[in-house]
Amino acid sequence: MTTAHHAPGETRPGGRTARTRRAVLTAVSEELADGGFATLTMERVSQRAGVHLATLYRRWRSVDKLVCELLTDMSSGVPLPDTGTLPGDLRALAHGIGRFYGADRTRGLIEAVVAAAARDPQAATALRDFFDERLVLAGALVRRGIARGELPADTDPEAVMAALGAPFYYRILIARRPVEPGLAESTATAVWAAARAGAYATADHRPAGAPEHGPYEHAPYDDAPYDDGAPGRGD
Repeated sequence: MTTAHHAPGETRPGGRTARTRRAVLTAVSEELADGGFATLTMERVSQRAGVHLATLYRRWRSVDKLVCELLTDMSSGVPLPDTGTLPGDLRALAHGIGRFYGADRTRGLIEAVVAAAARDPQAATALRDFFDERLVLAGALVRRGIARGELPADTDPEAVMAALGAPFYYRILIARRPVEPGLAESTATAVWAAARAGAYATADHRPAGAPEHGPYEHAPYDDAPYDDGAPGRGD
């Protein structure tokens, strides 16, 4: 997801720093493809990228930071939309996520890191940091929707974004099936309806005894058809 945020090893958009960063991320990707997270070391990345080891440690500090930046770099192909409505944003982002995780290279990397995270604390940290940052950044869509009055004021933006991504992770990591085109539409529709119903309220506003992420009566449920304003939908 594209943002103005600078990744750990990036200090300026062009020149030697950019060339170094690209060489390093390419090396990380190739090392992961060859041996997975278990054999990934700063020394191997340094040798493959042709970058001094001291430079790697100064800019990235650890293997998990390198992997996190690689994931962030790859996800820059999923822009954060601004269609003017939250339903439209959810639909556009869901389609972007579907294309991103539908790519063989992305799927292979995520599978490798998730598998490593079950065994290696560094891999777990890299994966958690990546998803935490993505949720916060994508939450801007929900915060805009709250400001426009489309959702209850106590909606948790990160919870909405987590719900939008969850079906894709289930499909590729658990069901082990391709990301089908219809998944983006159905996911966006379901998340929009649940958010309007108050399913993603923050913990501070959840009634006692209510499930942590379950729906409850907070805002009137809008059972009108899903409509993002795009011509031809629902005609």
